[in-house]
Amino acid sequence: MTENLRPSGAYTTDQDPTPYGYGTAYDGTRGGYPPPPPYAPTAATTRRRAKRPVALLAAVALAAGVIGGGTATLVGRLNGGGAGATGSGGAVNGTTVSQSSKGTVSGVAEAVSPTIVEIGAASSAGRSTGSGVVITEDGEIVTNNHVISGARQIQVTLSTGKTYTADVVGTDPGKDLALIKLRGASGLKTATLGDSSQVKVGDQVVAIGSPEGLTGTVTSGIVSALDRDVTVAKDDSGSSGQGQGGQGGGDGQWPFEFGGQQFNGDTGEETTTYKAIQTDASLNPGNSGGALINMDGEIIGINSAMYAPSSSAAGSGSAAGSVGLGFAIPVDTLKADLDTLRAGDGS
Repeated sequence: MTENLRPSGAYTTDQDPTPYGYGTAYDGTRGGYPPPPPYAPTAATTRRRAKRPVALLAAVALAAGVIGGGTATLVGRLNGGGAGATGSGGAVNGTTVSQSSKGTVSGVAEAVSPTIVEIGAASSAGRSTGSGVVITEDGEIVTNNHVISGARQIQVTLSTGKTYTADVVGTDPGKDLALIKLRGASGLKTATLGDSSQVKVGDQVVAIGSPEGLTGTVTSGIVSALDRDVTVAKDDSGSSGQGQGGQGGGDGQWPFEFGGQQFNGDTGEETTTYKAIQTDASLNPGNSGGALINMDGEIIGINSAMYAPSSSAAGSGSAAGSVGLGFAIPVDTLKADLDTLRAGDGS
């Protein structure tokens, strides 16, 4: 057993009351506690000291709120209102513009071009060229009725150059809309259908289609007007020979009526009228059925008609090109008609 040989009182214990040095006491001696302040802090002093940090925190909080709100708005818009099954009035998930390219024509073109196709329709009147928008991964494509009306064979070319044969699923001549389906397609990029009720005059837009067979042509402009009453032919029986489809077989123009006057030729006896979005984005024969797109990469309209000066006024024997008067069927009209088109119950 080890003995403790330490003399009693040689070291202090934990209970030793002797104070340790803590600087200099108020009376000048070592040890003790720090002196109290010469006066108690007042409320005014506290406010003065806190003024700068509080103001800084308020500014940071405001900045964080602005950034957070902007991010939430961006995410909401890019998602097109969220995912969901496509149906009457439903949204279609699909390609969107990357955040770094949002708001640019090049960003919209890069994101949406893979969802726009060229449609070649062969009929007894010849061959016409139009455009279409892919809305499902297995190859459902929306276009104008006048693009495929009377067609005996439909060939669709993707942006990659791959070609498919397509069948007509349903048509609605009263709205100048049609739905076709590719044979054996899968894994296609799909467009996002937006909300045309939110479109305003002056909004920047992009048009993508195949004018004169030039696949994937991109043009841009603004929304010039809304709710234009445009009257077009229900089928390809007009004097233009091919209706409004595009090129080949006929004069390649898009006859339509507005304000009681006919433009680009005779619309024929069977016509329909719809409320259209007017745009100055350049449209030409072959753009029919293509997409009018907002700067978030969402489809807001299906391009369907344009005004072109008569060939005599243009001073040439060929059909004149766009002069900045184009019209598109609002996408809300399409979304409300999708179930009818899929059922083949168009009127």
